[in-house]
Amino acid sequence: MPRIALYAGSFDPVTNGHLDVVTHAARLFDRLILAIGLHPGKAPLFTADERIVMLQEACAPIARAAGCELQCITFADLVVVAAQRLGATTLVRGLRDGTDLDYEMQMAGMNETMAPDLQTVFLPASPSVRTITATLVRQIAAMGGNIRPFVPAAVVGPLTDKFKPEKK
Repeated sequence: MPRIALYAGSFDPVTNGHLDVVTHAARLFDRLILAIGLHPGKAPLFTADERIVMLQEACAPIARAAGCELQCITFADLVVVAAQRLGATTLVRGLRDGTDLDYEMQMAGMNETMAPDLQTVFLPASPSVRTITATLVRQIAAMGGNIRPFVPAAVVGPLTDKFKPEKK
């Protein structure tokens, strides 16, 4: 039976922290589904289609090198429902620090109550990416800062373009 995992997030944009989780997860699973959550109350910087393109471009080589099948999708329902629909038996979550752990433990407990057959696996972030958040990356980009240390090459151009002043 193939080991199928789902890693959900907004990926707005995908960061080197996300790539770190993908790198570790791709070594553990036969198939890794990167699932972009769509929520009507949120106004993302990038469209779902733009995020899928960036995820595929940044993560496909990682998955291929690990011998892991990669799929990028969107979902608008509960993560446990999406995981079950896609045949995943594991939810992958990245942890940067103790604050993440507290939040993720609560979410894992709620998910386990709703879907007892799904297992949550926590993957600790590598030290070099522990401080990276998509929110901070967007703020740096908005203020014209250098985002290259924080995002994959596939994201630099699109993210920089989002904050270019319009020519008049």
